[in-house]
Formats: sequence, structure tokens, C-alpha cells
Amino acid sequence: MGQLLDFHVKGKIALITGAAKGIGRSCALALAEAGADIALGLRDVNRDNGVSEEIRTLGREVLPLQMDISEILQIKEAVSKTIEEFGRIDILINNAGIAPDNLIEDYTEEDFDKTVAVNLKGTYFTSQEVGKHMIKNKFGRIINLSSQAGFIALPTESVYCMTKAGISHLTKCFAVEWAKYQINVNAVAPTFVETPGTEPWLAQPDFKAEVVNNIKLGRVGIPQEVSSAVVFLASPAASLITGTTLMIDGGWTAV
Repeated sequence: MGQLLDFHVKGKIALITGAAKGIGRSCALALAEAGADIALGLRDVNRDNGVSEEIRTLGREVLPLQMDISEILQIKEAVSKTIEEFGRIDILINNAGIAPDNLIEDYTEEDFDKTVAVNLKGTYFTSQEVGKHMIKNKFGRIINLSSQAGFIALPTESVYCMTKAGISHLTKCFAVEWAKYQINVNAVAPTFVETPGTEPWLAQPDFKAEVVNNIKLGRVGIPQEVSSAVVFLASPAASLITGTTLMIDGGWTAV
């Protein structure tokens, strides 16, 4: 055996939730570039923002799926269709998430329930549904999208922070329970990244200046810096890594 394990995912089947834009889109394209065929979990199957065509251009197969992960039935149907089309799922990227902001004293029950339903409940039950098939195959790679917000307190983001902290601990629980099936479960925790979701915030000079001041490397991230780490965790090169959350935060939480 050589000293360098493979960093590609050639021949693998990957399902990515929230795949139409931002980090999810970047993960889908990066995994396709690294050799995987892709199932796209989309909140609206008719709006993939061109990512399906980009994946085909890379020479990979792609399956767009209706998959609002706050709906358990849609999770089950999307996973079933992926298995039917590709025969299996080797890699799951739990990317879908929402982040309504409000002061703690003003946070509504509706927004609380929606955030928990997508960020925590959706991640849990998507992993459960895919995991059933991975258990049969005695192989799997699950990568969850946590956040630096799961390790620090961000004003007006109490519920988002809570759910992202939950994802990091959920990652440990799944990793421990499923290790015997050779299913590796990890998470990545990005800082502020330039995406359509963060654009309104980062367009505010004072807000961006405060963010950059907290990021020790002195800049916000780009989606590829997250998706590259996701490909690593999905690859044979990360085969002994499970139950960890990889911080991709430019040093924000290092102090």
C-alpha cells in the first residue's frame, strides 16, 4: 500500500439535501467532480438553479428529487427513488437548514418549530432513512452541516445556534451507534460563507467588518472551502475519522 489514500469518490452515489444553492450546490458539484453520481434533494424539484446540467457536464449521472426534509414522507420517497435509480446510497450530505433570526424575547413558536423541524428533525430522519440502507451494505459516509454557531453564541440566532450544537452531538451519537456497520458519521462547522443566504448580511459594511474581525484569517469563506472538506470526509482518505466536527471557521472559535 502506498502512503497516500484516495481523495476521490469515484463510482459512489451521493445524496445531498438543500442542493440548489450555496454550500449544498457546491457539495453536489464537488462530489460530482470527484467522481460520484448525484441525487439532488430539493425543496422544490422544479428549481435546481441549473445544478443538474452542471453535473451532467462533468460526465456524472444526476437525479433531481422533491425533498423538503421537514416532511418525513418526502424524505422516504426521495431515498426510495434514489435507491431505485442508482441501487444504493454511499454518501449522504445533510446540508438543508434554515435560520430565522430574532431576539430571544421575540422569537415565535412557529419559527422555533420550523427551525427545529428542518435543522434537527430533518437531519435525524434523513440519516435514519438512508442509514437503514447503509447498514445493509455495511458501508456509508454521512456528513452533517453544523456551524460555528453551534460552538458560540450569536445574538438573534439562539434557536439556530441550539440546533447546530445539536447536530454536532447528534453526529457523535450516530457515529458511535453505527461504527459497527462501517458507517462514518462526521460534521463540518463553517463560519460565514459567501452564499445567497448570507449575502444580505455581508452586504452591510458594519456587519461584515465585525464578522471579519472575529475570523482570525481576516476574511469570510467561499463554498468551495466547505465542499472540499466534505469530499475529504467522504473519501477513503478519511476512513478512520468518525464522530468529529471539523471547524472551518478561519480560527473564530480557536480562542
